[in-house]
Order: sequence, then C-alpha cells, then structure tokens
Amino acid sequence: MDKLGEQPRYYAEGQESDCIVGELDNDGAAFWQAVQRQQPGQFDNVETALELTLQADINPFFGGYFSAPLFFDSPWGAGELIQVWNQTDFEYLQQNIIGHLMMKKKLKQEPTWFIGVLDEEDKMLTVNNSDGSVWIEIPGEVQSTQLAGSLNEFIGFVTPRVTPAVKPVEESMPALDHPGIWQRMKLMWANLRGK
Repeated sequence: MDKLGEQPRYYAEGQESDCIVGELDNDGAAFWQAVQRQQPGQFDNVETALELTLQADINPFFGGYFSAPLFFDSPWGAGELIQVWNQTDFEYLQQNIIGHLMMKKKLKQEPTWFIGVLDEEDKMLTVNNSDGSVWIEIPGEVQSTQLAGSLNEFIGFVTPRVTPAVKPVEESMPALDHPGIWQRMKLMWANLRGK
C-alpha cells in the first residue's frame, strides 16, 4: 500500500470476499486487503479422503487468511503464491490438491502439494510432503530443484512484488470457476491428463 498510495487491486470476477475494501474501480477490479480468517481452514477432509497425513505447514499457509494471490521476486525469478479469496476458493483449492495428490500416486511419485508458480511456463512451486522442503516441479514429473529446506525458509527468500491487477484472459476451454492462478492450474492439470 505504501508504494501504491492505495490498496492493491484484484479482478475477483464477481466473487465476494472479506478481503474487499470499498467499491470496485471503474474497470471492475476490487481493492483488497488480506484478512485473518475467523475460523482457520483445515485440510483434515483431504487427509481423511486420501488416507495421508499432510505436512503441518499446509494449514497455516492456506488456512490462516483470505487474500488475493501474492506476487514475488526471488533468486529463481518472479512468481505468484496461491492464496484463497473466500471459503469457496478454499474448497476449490482442496479439490485441486486432492487431484494433484491422486495424480502423484498414479504416477508412483512422492506426495507434494503446490503453493504457487514461477512466471516461467509450467513451473510449479511445491512442498515435499515428507520433509516440508520447497521445490520446483513440472506437472507430471518429480520435484526437480530444491529451493529451500522449509516453507518458512522459502518465504524468507522472496520479496513482495508490487504489480498492477491483470484482468484474467478467457481461455478457450469450458467455463472456469475462478480467475488468475486457478486458470493456469486448471490448464496445467488438463494438459497433464491429456484433456
């Protein structure tokens, strides 16, 4: 906010959130601010469904706040950390993580869960579920480059990047539920599954 002189903007595509501050701008972007959740989000249902214990960092990383995606610069390039805009978004995230973990199991690979993407095409940022380390991962492949020994260590390596809101580009595929990072993630999963 200090660099912009105003709250950051996000194209929420009509999705309500406790993050929204004031009215939408003339172009339909919402001014927003991260908001601590009254009831923290948990991944117990994902663990139960998959009979898998998820690395403990997943609950505070995704369940503590509602926020728009967070952009960053890092030694590995620019990127975007996934955050959840509202409870519906959190439920979509859980579904996407279940899909990702099921794909990893099908490919007989160690379980990982994603936290974001690097600007370079198809490079996800994932957490190794066994030890909590953060890696670069290409969909369908094993983790390739370790970036940090833990999620906290990784966060220490990145710096926030102030960037103007970017209106989501409509992709030529069936209706999508959420703008921004989710479009990219859904396209990656569709490509991975050959659909």
